[in-house]
Amino acid sequence: MKRLALAPLFAATFLLMVLPGRVNGGGLRNLHRLWAWQQGVSGANSAPTSDAKALFAEGQSALGRGELDAAESAFRKVLALDPLAGAAYANLGVIAMRRKEWGRALTLLQKAEKLEPKMTGIRLNIGLAKYRSGDYAGAIGPLSSVVREQPASRQARYLLGLCLVFTEHYADALGALEPLWAEQSNDFMYLYVLGIAAHNAGRKELDEKALGRLVEIGGGTPEFHLILGKAYLNREEPEKAVVELQRAAAANAKLPYVHFSLGVAYMRLHQEERAEAEFKKDIAVEPDLADNYDQLGNFYWKMAKAEEAEKFFQEALRRNPKMASSMLGLANIYVQQGKYQRALSAIDSAVHLAPDNERIHFVRGQVLARMGRTKEAQAEFATAKKIMNASLNKRRESLNDTRVPNPELAEPPPE
Repeated sequence: MKRLALAPLFAATFLLMVLPGRVNGGGLRNLHRLWAWQQGVSGANSAPTSDAKALFAEGQSALGRGELDAAESAFRKVLALDPLAGAAYANLGVIAMRRKEWGRALTLLQKAEKLEPKMTGIRLNIGLAKYRSGDYAGAIGPLSSVVREQPASRQARYLLGLCLVFTEHYADALGALEPLWAEQSNDFMYLYVLGIAAHNAGRKELDEKALGRLVEIGGGTPEFHLILGKAYLNREEPEKAVVELQRAAAANAKLPYVHFSLGVAYMRLHQEERAEAEFKKDIAVEPDLADNYDQLGNFYWKMAKAEEAEKFFQEALRRNPKMASSMLGLANIYVQQGKYQRALSAIDSAVHLAPDNERIHFVRGQVLARMGRTKEAQAEFATAKKIMNASLNKRRESLNDTRVPNPELAEPPPE
């Protein structure tokens, strides 16, 4: 449930990560694909006409110039002549990604994959499209296949590592991220993500190594102090985090996520009024960040201000319908108000989003018990207990006050 953009720092970092196969003029090794077309080989090994080859080259050129409408028109004309041209579907998928039309991009890329199953670039972009749409679990499969076939791909490894961190598979995340140390140990975003994975996987030495290197290469930029502050937050050292985050805010009060992170740190230190003020400051900087509203919803719920809490949970869900913590928050409010059917609807949505979260199952059991559905309630309590027992040795398995939201990591790589 962690939704793991710091600009310009994050943009520069992700650019470095994404270069090997990024969405750039196709991002699908299309020089090879174009060569295949010039040799008379289409997506289905049928002989394309000279018109189709010319149209494909025209679309390729337009895509390279960023003329998306012209490129789309050319590739659709290619498909009219050769409906099995996988490369044309692939490039149409890239065009949709450029337009941030993730669902449409996935449909096109998946068609391309069926026609060109051995083309790793297509699977890489499928993983990237899923990542950018927030489907981190769904991105793991295609990204893993790319890493298996191209273990030296920095982009695939880094994105896979991020997705595994987001889905809390920390040991597996280290498997993807550690091999990048030789190339990326001068990049403090990489060190930050590696530290998160190492800390949660219980790899203390690697956690210390990543933090030590982070301090060693860091400078006096506000972005560095933000990342260092977040690293301390993940290590459950909020006092040290506040010092670094205040330095970042003093240098750049409009730096994305700095006030959000300060709000989390102050919540950890039980300085609720200061936390509330910081979350509101971050909303002024980035009004569409759902995590701010979610945190304020939790804050007002603790302050017994149910009306305010509900408003902020709803605002969070308006910006991110997949935020299970806000669904859980609404369910708690509706239970308190005796609105059990609304509570059940909210908690059912939360279960769908976070099926392995014991708190969500426990609250669902409470709702069912209040509704007189005793057997179903007992089943939910048993599920919650089973999940809890299975995760006793894991950290931050549930949506609770100790989680460290990392929304900055979910910012997509630049195009």
